[in-house]
Amino acid sequence: MSANEHHPTRKPLARTAGAIYLIVVLTGVFGLMYVPSRLFVRDDAAATVRNLVEHTDLFRLGIVAGFVGYIAFLLLPLALHRLLGAVSSRAAALMVAFAATSVPISLFNLTHKLDVLSLLGDAAYLRAFSVEQRDAMVMLSLDAYNNGIAVSMLFWGLWLLPFGYLVYKSGFLPRILGVLLMLGCFGYLIELFGDTLFADYAQSVLAGVVTLPATLGEIGICLWLLILGAKNAAIEPSIVDSPKA
Repeated sequence: MSANEHHPTRKPLARTAGAIYLIVVLTGVFGLMYVPSRLFVRDDAAATVRNLVEHTDLFRLGIVAGFVGYIAFLLLPLALHRLLGAVSSRAAALMVAFAATSVPISLFNLTHKLDVLSLLGDAAYLRAFSVEQRDAMVMLSLDAYNNGIAVSMLFWGLWLLPFGYLVYKSGFLPRILGVLLMLGCFGYLIELFGDTLFADYAQSVLAGVVTLPATLGEIGICLWLLILGAKNAAIEPSIVDSPKA
C-alpha cells in the first residue's frame, strides 16, 4: 500500500483548518470590532444605551457571532493538530491546551452581554432602578465583558507561540507566517500587561502597532491554508520529539 493509504494528506486537512479559521476571523472581526465600534461610546452610558436600544438586533447578532466563533476556535486547534502534530507532538499539545483553555472563559464571558439584554428589557423588577442606574449597570456589564476579554487575550496570545513554531518548522508552510505568529504571541502579552500596568497605555504609540504581527500572521495563515492548502504529501508520524536511537 502507498503512504497515502495509511496517512491523511495535507491539502484537505489544511483547507479544512483554513475554513474553520475563516469562521474564527470573520466572527471575531464582527463581534469584537465592528459591533463595539457601532454601539459603544466610551465613558458615555446614556449614548451607549441609546445605541443599544436602537440597534438591539445588531447587538444580538454580535452575541451569536461570539458563540459561533468560540466553538469554531475550539475546533480549530484540533484541526491544526491533525495537520501539524507530526512536526512536534509537544508543541502541538501546547497549542491545543492554550487555545482550548480560552474557550470556556470566552463563552462564560458572553453572559455579561446577556445581562445587558436583561437590563434593556421590560421586566417588572427593573422599575426599581432609575434610568441613570440602569444605564450605569449596562456600562458595568460591558466593562466586565471587556475584563473577561482581557483574560481570554492571555491564551489568545500564548497559543500563537507553539502554533507559530509548528508553522515555522513544518517545511510545507511559509516560515514568515510562523515568525509573525510567534511575534504575535508577545504582542498580545505586551498589550495585556501594558494595559493592566499602565493607565494611559491605550493612548501610547505601542498600543496601536503591537498586535499587528498577530493580525498579519493569523489572517495570512488563514488565507494560505484555505486557498493554497499545503504540499499534498502524506502526513508521517512525528520524528521531532522522538528520542535519539
